[in-house]
Amino acid sequence: MKKTVITIARSYGSGGRTLGKLLGEKLGINCYDREILRMASDESGINEALFGQADEKLKKSPLLAILKKNPYKGGVLPPESADFVSDDNLFNYQAKVIQELAAQESCIIIGRCADYVLRDDPDVIRLYFYAPLPDCVTRVMNQNGLSEKEAVKKIEKTDKYRADYYRYYTGRDWNDARNYNFCLDTTSMTYEKLIEVVENFIHIYQK
Repeated sequence: MKKTVITIARSYGSGGRTLGKLLGEKLGINCYDREILRMASDESGINEALFGQADEKLKKSPLLAILKKNPYKGGVLPPESADFVSDDNLFNYQAKVIQELAAQESCIIIGRCADYVLRDDPDVIRLYFYAPLPDCVTRVMNQNGLSEKEAVKKIEKTDKYRADYYRYYTGRDWNDARNYNFCLDTTSMTYEKLIEVVENFIHIYQK
């Protein structure tokens, strides 16, 4: 079987994370999400908590959208560097783990700008899942027990962070279809049907 490396970017509330996990089970390959933080910690020797704290700090920073872009170029800083535990170097270690996973095995990687990190890898299939706001609101309300107003606020905040984070580390627009091989509206389809659609695309793409 040809090696299959799939990256998934997704709007919040589109069901992309769940879809990634189910797709991994169907294809019999590993699906990596926040596990990459632990693996980057093991790789670097940097406390895993710092990776999570960097994520949270960026989420809360109003400056991320206006920071000068710093697209990932590869490489990591050595422990003796003054910037060893900087946010950018923490990202670099996550990218290093993503590259190693893609080189070693068929897998699915959710988020982490993986489509950009692996942009030169011919084995990679880059997917983007999205849905109209009303559908995302319904899903977020049901999954998190939020009111409609709370769900809308959470979606808008999360998607803005993902767009800003992606633009900072890639220099690209997160929801630009040109970054991906396949974009799919998850509205009005069961996970079973969505997986069938994605599997069919993968089969055609790899021919």
